[in-house]
Amino acid sequence: MPQTPPFSAMFDSSGYNRNLYQSADDSCGGLYYHDNNLLSGSLEALIQHLVPNVDYYPDNQIRKIAPKILQLLTEWTETFPYDFRDERMMRNLKDLAHRIASGEETYRKNVQQMMQCLIRKLAALSQYEEVLAKISSTSTDRLTVLKTKPQSIQRDIITVCSDPYTLAQQLTNVELERLNYIGPEEFVQAFVQKDPLDNDKSCYSERKKTRNLEAYVEWFNRLSYLVATEICMPVKKKHRARMIEYFIDVARECFNIGNFNSLMAIISGMNMSPVSRLKKTWAKVKTAKFDVLEHQMDPSSNFYNYRTALRGAAQRSLTAHSSREKIVIPFFSLLIKDIYFLNEGCANRLPNGHVNFEKFWELAKQVNEFMTWKQVECPFERDRKILQYLLTVPVFSEDALYLASYESEGPENHIEKDRWKSLRSSLLGRV
Repeated sequence: MPQTPPFSAMFDSSGYNRNLYQSADDSCGGLYYHDNNLLSGSLEALIQHLVPNVDYYPDNQIRKIAPKILQLLTEWTETFPYDFRDERMMRNLKDLAHRIASGEETYRKNVQQMMQCLIRKLAALSQYEEVLAKISSTSTDRLTVLKTKPQSIQRDIITVCSDPYTLAQQLTNVELERLNYIGPEEFVQAFVQKDPLDNDKSCYSERKKTRNLEAYVEWFNRLSYLVATEICMPVKKKHRARMIEYFIDVARECFNIGNFNSLMAIISGMNMSPVSRLKKTWAKVKTAKFDVLEHQMDPSSNFYNYRTALRGAAQRSLTAHSSREKIVIPFFSLLIKDIYFLNEGCANRLPNGHVNFEKFWELAKQVNEFMTWKQVECPFERDRKILQYLLTVPVFSEDALYLASYESEGPENHIEKDRWKSLRSSLLGRV
């Protein structure tokens, strides 16, 4: 899959400086503005602008300060709740909240409500992570299960859910639940190993927390392997062809819903070498619908077709009157790459040493758009049986997929034949 080009390539050689006006009219205490938008400024000037002083927030006006501080803390805990999983941060929050609450009764109620909301969010997060850990610890290679308990895993996805549209709905349930638990701060911690404005200070390396983001990427990989496993499992060619056509229909329904992540995971699974080499099986498949889907997710021209479809879904979401129309689930790996290359391709500071606010505005814009999408409530009723199958059924490893593929349609050359013999020996104990 081609990498997204550095974001800096989208701008001319002058970079962000082309909009930087440094006349006296546009400057204010070392901060530079254009059209009332902050473009740049020294870190020292920004700190001076934000930190209270005797004239700015005098002690005798604490009642005027309290609402502002409370508003800041409320927005912080609502937008970045995971920051407060850090014990030191939580202690500081409680200390500041106590000082505010010691004032008027109104402040006390608001502080209590803010803290309760934060604690509920952190408790739900911990419970969700415990479930993920339990699922991960019980995951087993399908081949191992087949060898030890061959009768315990005879079901396939079609026996569990025969309707492609229903499966697409349940996949969307999984996607939206996992998206909902990714905090915006995880994007920062995924890419920034040091303080973004000081190369000498370690900032995130010791407390990097991106578990939910990583769990979502793992879900994509699991779905791809599940698709490949379901296709390679059947002994009969007609059953494998039926399974391919089933997943083509599921992928099409995902596209119609706006679930691009499941769509790409399904396509990736169907394009895995153990699946794509099954030429006799594919010969029995009507591939016209699959060709259309592959065209939509074609990586050429920096995923131009997909990005066009995503913009259409995003526009539909803005004017939607129902939760069903609001669903936008982006191809997550590409979103991560876009943010990564924007972060890497543009400097944190301008040549004059000022903070490059325009870069951080663009980063915030992309993350904020994602935050809007992830908050959509799934309109589809959960089917416990289908969800349990999707999340817990054992799948083949890559080697097991190749072995199943060779067992279904024999090796075509000496290289495949040697690999087949090696896999039979190592995985099945046969010569």
